[in-house]
Amino acid sequence: MEADWASSLREKLDQYYTWPALYTFKFIVPKDKVTEVKQLFPLHESREKNSKNGNFVSVTLQMMMPGSEAVIEVYRQASGIAGVIAL
Repeated sequence: MEADWASSLREKLDQYYTWPALYTFKFIVPKDKVTEVKQLFPLHESREKNSKNGNFVSVTLQMMMPGSEAVIEVYRQASGIAGVIAL
């Protein structure tokens, strides 16, 4: 991920949230990569919804985050999974 992207996201997160805060992560994931995304959140339950054709799954999770850096780190880890789109 680009440093500018992380900096911009950090600024927006710190403007909107008072840390620690409950943060919602949402990813669009190829069907065969759902387990990899869920492994980023081993102690949290996810809501999943299959796409119309069943090729992708929307994965939504909520997690108490200590600050914007922790949120950015999750996005960095998720970016290493092929085909994942973070919303």
